[in-house]
Amino acid sequence: MAQIRGTAGYNLGGQQPRFATGPNYSNMKAEATNDPSPLDAIREQTSKIEDWLDTFAEPIKPYLPAIGRFLIVVTFLEDGLRIITQWTDQLNYLRDYRHFPRGLNHLFLLVNVLAMIACSVLVIARKQSEYAVAGLIGVVVTQALGYGLIFDLNFFLRNISVMGGLLMVLSDSWVRKKFAPAGLPQIEEKDRKMYFQLAGRVLLIFLFIGFVFAGEWNIGRILVSIVGFIASIMVVVGFKAKFSAVMLVLILSIFNVIVNNFWTLHEHHPQKDFAKYDFFQILSIVGGLLLLVNMGPGQFSVDEKKKVY
Repeated sequence: MAQIRGTAGYNLGGQQPRFATGPNYSNMKAEATNDPSPLDAIREQTSKIEDWLDTFAEPIKPYLPAIGRFLIVVTFLEDGLRIITQWTDQLNYLRDYRHFPRGLNHLFLLVNVLAMIACSVLVIARKQSEYAVAGLIGVVVTQALGYGLIFDLNFFLRNISVMGGLLMVLSDSWVRKKFAPAGLPQIEEKDRKMYFQLAGRVLLIFLFIGFVFAGEWNIGRILVSIVGFIASIMVVVGFKAKFSAVMLVLILSIFNVIVNNFWTLHEHHPQKDFAKYDFFQILSIVGGLLLLVNMGPGQFSVDEKKKVY
């Protein structure tokens, strides 16, 4: 119980210490205990918005994982189709500018196309997810090396975010088996899912780092960068991760339609392929965020720690 001392807090002049008692002290203690922290205040406000979003999104919730997995691999499907339709141009580029020997450029493109299509189908079907994700990450790495884009900062950060989406696919596929015996195997599966959820949501936000460094600054870009940065930090630490992931989905979707509107460019426009590539890459990152909305941030997050304490 709190002790109140006389004369500037010291027991002087032989005064006996007095103790605060009675209903007034109880009310003061209750008010001090119930005073919400800034995080609690934010959590209370965002919870209301989350409840509204849950009600609004209820009809599509059962389909959210399938939509997320499809969007994650859509950039690989588009890239495979682009290579097939521009086969000769791709061969000439690898031979003339990347100095691939004749025959090796054919093999490089063929392996990439087959890997992208086969692994994307496996991800959508939720079959052999570990091998499918490993294959698609291998495609990202080999294309970065093959096309000489590994030192392009914007390309690098975007592909890091795509890898984050692929890690979310793994987390989504590692569910506890109902009839598996209790023991070490289940613990290991649960642990790796937690670690991959953490890694996936951290890598997903690298796109916004690239967004901040790319393009010309204006009022709209500054506002989007600020809101996106705050939402990205919330995703990383796992504080209201679902709400912040929904915010990022909305921001990216609007930005994607406005900036990467490749369908408005004529067929031979020099920026058409770049805009199309960026458009589908952002769709893949949106897919990863949708999986985060569906699964939650996992145990390594502020939201989960709040439940414990």
